[in-house]
Amino acid sequence: MILDFALIIDPMPQFAYRARDAQGALVEGVLDCADRSIAIRQIEQKRCIPIKIEVIDGKPQPTRKAAAAPKVGIASAPAPIQSLKIPHGQLLIFTEQLAHLLQAGMTLDEGLSILEKRLKQPRVQQMTRYLHQALVDGRSFSQALREMPKIFPPLYVNLVAAGEASGALPEILLRLVKHLMQAKNLRDRVQQALIYPAFLAVAGAGLITVFITYMVPQLTGFMSQIGGALPLPTRILMDINHAIVTYWWLAALIAVGVSVGFRAFVRTDEGLLTWDRFRLRIPGYGRVIRYSYYAQFSRTLGTLMQNGIPLLRALDLVSEIAGNRYLELKLTEARRAVVDGATLSASLSSQRIFPDLFTDMMAVGEQTGRFGETMQTIADVYERELDRNVAVISQLIPPVIIVIIALVVGLVVYSILSAVFEATHSLQFRPH
Repeated sequence: MILDFALIIDPMPQFAYRARDAQGALVEGVLDCADRSIAIRQIEQKRCIPIKIEVIDGKPQPTRKAAAAPKVGIASAPAPIQSLKIPHGQLLIFTEQLAHLLQAGMTLDEGLSILEKRLKQPRVQQMTRYLHQALVDGRSFSQALREMPKIFPPLYVNLVAAGEASGALPEILLRLVKHLMQAKNLRDRVQQALIYPAFLAVAGAGLITVFITYMVPQLTGFMSQIGGALPLPTRILMDINHAIVTYWWLAALIAVGVSVGFRAFVRTDEGLLTWDRFRLRIPGYGRVIRYSYYAQFSRTLGTLMQNGIPLLRALDLVSEIAGNRYLELKLTEARRAVVDGATLSASLSSQRIFPDLFTDMMAVGEQTGRFGETMQTIADVYERELDRNVAVISQLIPPVIIVIIALVVGLVVYSILSAVFEATHSLQFRPH
């Protein structure tokens, strides 16, 4: 009777799981647990990231239907995936929602399956579907991200790889969201500050073009009917109009030639190096570029160091996102000095690409052992300085543009009025 009672008791469910350990290796096994949530907690206690969990009896979980899709067996990402792009805002939404799903106790496989259904943007769905299938095929999450370089920059991929190795992927994703938001806000502030000056410049150029191409021909027809000599400013204005109307095609050819020549020049290593060095020295504009780079460099390096990326690898990643060949070479030389045993602050100070305040604050962070936090503080300092410089420049540009427009329009009006006065004067003394 006791034996019959034991036979009707349901055994504890068994869950087959697939996860990534701290070294990034794929781990598979079986757990005897009362329910699925306990299985997830047991996997996380082993410092592993659960990717897939299924009941061994073969009954798929409701959220696992996407995992039953046929495997594509992709060895490398196809060209459409490698060239796929999504808006920056969509990347932020994807990262944040995936982090929240993982924090809620879901596996990567489940989180991606849910996001594939929730995010309605077609390109985001294509990206999420590919990432999900890559996990099913046995590749790690960071490997799948690396196959879409147009969407996920090296910084993003390496931080995710660090999260997989440390077992703290949800926390890493939330830090990535914060970092991406800070970078986006910085870029948006600079762009918004320059919208009004750019609008004034375009409006002024359009106004001057209308004066020269429309008003001057009217003046020419009027003066040809009246006759008489024209004042020098009027003749210069009419010559300018004649050159624009007659030789506009030559100006277009010259513009195209200069553009093509410039692009060919910057495609060479020496040309790109020369141009990037020159950009940093342009008054006003160069200062904005430098301060923007100081803030981005500090924020990125601090984020990498806080998430366990080694210093040398972090320097490689920071140099990849510099966007300036001259700065990349300087950082490469600083990295060599660090390899030889020098501190990073001393190496950067010898390259003379960062101000003394920057390297002094960095040295303090190195000495106190709070390097990551110090770099975030430096980023805050130079973001405030960048905001102040952009505000000053954006306030100076509109008056300068208005003065230039006023001078040009004033010269055009003076040329027209002087011709009218001269014609009126000649009419008074002309015999009837």
